[in-house]
Amino acid sequence: MRRGNIKVKLLVGAAIILFTLFQYYSKSEINEFTGKKQHITLSTEDEIAIGLQSAPKMAQQHGGLYPDQKYQQFVDEVGRKLVNNSIAKQTNYNYDFYLLKDSQTINAFALPGGQIFITYALFSKLENEDQLAGVLGHEIGHVVGRHSAERMAKQGLTQGLLSGVAVGFDPSTAEGAAAIANVMNLSYGRDDELESDYLGVKFMIDAGYNPTELIGVMEILKAAAGPNRTSERMSTHPDPENRIEKIKEAIEKYKRKS
Repeated sequence: MRRGNIKVKLLVGAAIILFTLFQYYSKSEINEFTGKKQHITLSTEDEIAIGLQSAPKMAQQHGGLYPDQKYQQFVDEVGRKLVNNSIAKQTNYNYDFYLLKDSQTINAFALPGGQIFITYALFSKLENEDQLAGVLGHEIGHVVGRHSAERMAKQGLTQGLLSGVAVGFDPSTAEGAAAIANVMNLSYGRDDELESDYLGVKFMIDAGYNPTELIGVMEILKAAAGPNRTSERMSTHPDPENRIEKIKEAIEKYKRKS
């Protein structure tokens, strides 16, 4: 009887895993703007809706919007210039740019569908307009690259596989698999960051900005992280030094084409 139960559990677990794999790999498409093959379950309309719905909550988590409209207008102008002079304008996304009040957290991020944020803590450390263009161009790259939607699909894949392992084997095995999956997903995040750096460089050149200023942004991030920053292997972001090398490669590549 016990052996029969184990067999049923294995079959059910295998069925969950197979269904999850089928669902993930059957949803594949080529991103027309990057040429990259992606597994995505959301439509662009879904991405836009998620971004618009989440934007107020994200702003609230960072103390709301920065009160100085002059600075906000500056961020808007730079963001618009990048969008209007690049392939971002050809996408179905409506890009909105927010300067957040947070003066402690050095960060910038993008939600699905074109909602882009930069904290005042980072904004205040930037030395010129080109560096701001570098930050915003990088975040626009995340939107064009559909990285959030891709990451959601990967998380769904991970959860489905772990559920299958937990049902078919035992929860402790699933915990071990979860740890491995977490490290794998971190590497996916690093790939997204590097692709966004590449796209950010292209957007800067297209809009007439100096792309070498993005290297200055990396220096700011490196200094902000300090000597005790998390190792690249356990971080979603590549080490700034490695990003600088990739940015230099992108500058050479896109300057030759322009």
